[in-house]
Amino acid sequence: MKLIADRLDRISPSLTIAMTAKARALKAAGKDVIGLSSGEPDFDTPRNVKDAAIAAIERGETKYTDVAGTAELRKAICTKFKRDSGIDYTPEEILVATGGKQVIFDALVATINPGDEAIIPAPCWVSYPDIVALAEGTPVVVQCGQNSGFKMTGEQLEAAITPKTKWLILNNPCNPTGAAYNAAEIKALTDVLMRHPHVWVFTDDIYEKLAYDGFKPATVLEVEPRLKDRTVTMNGCSKAYAMTGWRIGFAGAPISLIKAMDKLQSQSTSNTSSVSQAAAVEALTGQQDSIEDMRKVYERRRNMVVDMLNAAPGLRCHKPEGAFYVFPDMRGCMGKTTAGGKKIETDEDFTIALLEETGVATVHGAAFLSPGHFRISYATSDAALSEACTRIQKFCAGMK
Repeated sequence: MKLIADRLDRISPSLTIAMTAKARALKAAGKDVIGLSSGEPDFDTPRNVKDAAIAAIERGETKYTDVAGTAELRKAICTKFKRDSGIDYTPEEILVATGGKQVIFDALVATINPGDEAIIPAPCWVSYPDIVALAEGTPVVVQCGQNSGFKMTGEQLEAAITPKTKWLILNNPCNPTGAAYNAAEIKALTDVLMRHPHVWVFTDDIYEKLAYDGFKPATVLEVEPRLKDRTVTMNGCSKAYAMTGWRIGFAGAPISLIKAMDKLQSQSTSNTSSVSQAAAVEALTGQQDSIEDMRKVYERRRNMVVDMLNAAPGLRCHKPEGAFYVFPDMRGCMGKTTAGGKKIETDEDFTIALLEETGVATVHGAAFLSPGHFRISYATSDAALSEACTRIQKFCAGMK
């Protein structure tokens, strides 16, 4: 009898985490590495949020909480949804989890039966298809290329829906592309969903605050409130408030689903950290100036990175509307040989050679189900980004 369960054969280790760990190990060994593989803000958590956590510790708020989160935080989340998107939720329709990834896990594992399908626009975050597969569902990947701004159309959604479709999973703005849907683009999708009442929608809005050039990402229920009885609206504190390590994700959903997710979570992690929850209350209800400060810096970095990558031979980089990623097309480098003698036949060949020859760590596009591209996170200093993009330009120019 083997020890490891067969279900683990359905999933792979997170390739973004693996590349970040590889870059960290090379750096620890003394190699000059610039890490652009991690989806993590380089800003510190705002001072008022840290102070709120310290105060909670001093007040003795270090015990278990309800699995779904403290009453104070769930009320703050309701206020956030109303303020930012005009969505009315009650605290009973809110679940707090140990990061956004657990919200996704809870929702999908609690609802997917063997053979159920989940439609996932690609490029997509690496964990969506694996969590669907772990739940014994079938990921239905719909390719959305650079020419369409990496966004799904209503026609593509209509064509992908079958009687077995349980979920549509949207990420707006998107990791890895930074593509974001406006209200008209979301309406094209919700119009389709209104014709298919058996399909639920999971909208991952974790990057909603990080949008540029005046762009306003729209969320599903903001556009089509009639879908509220089959929509999960997910968000969190990790990206907008630079709180990745605090592990606060949350969702609004129908009470029946929230109860099922609560039941599942009660047998895994139970509640997330009580101290983190106290900090999250301050993040959501306190001053919001830090978000705009970060957003302005990210916008400047995005512009610099896009310009520099588009100047690299063989690369084509779309300017994204949000998040802190770009997803350049590297197919112009296919078939060439690097200065270090590496033949580039895949996007993974490209990212490995780039790391080994120049010390720039990125993530290959196949990890996001879109071969022929690679992902760069510009959540690092301007100086590091400029140096990394200069190295990428030289790397591409040196190919023959």
